[in-house]
Amino acid sequence: MEKKVTIKNESGIHARPAALLVKKASEFESKVEIDFNGKKVNAKSIMGIMSLGASKGSEITVITDGSDEDQAANEVAKLIESGFGE
Repeated sequence: MEKKVTIKNESGIHARPAALLVKKASEFESKVEIDFNGKKVNAKSIMGIMSLGASKGSEITVITDGSDEDQAANEVAKLIESGFGE
C-alpha cells in the first residue's frame, strides 16, 4: 500500500519527529518505508529517516507491505499529517 503525505511541521523531520515516526512504524509487523525524491528508507530506522532531509511542504510516500499494511500506512500517514504534535 502507498500513501502520499505532505510534511506540515515548520522544522520538517528533525530528530524528535523522526523518533516518533520510527516508534509508530515499529508498532507494525509490516515493512514500512518512506520514499522522498526517489530515495527509499526503512521507516523503522531513525538514521534512515534523518537522512531524507524532508522539510516543510515536502511530499513523501509511505509504503507498507505485510499483514497489517493498511493500518500501518494509515497510522504513519496520520502521524505525519498531524505535524508530529508541533
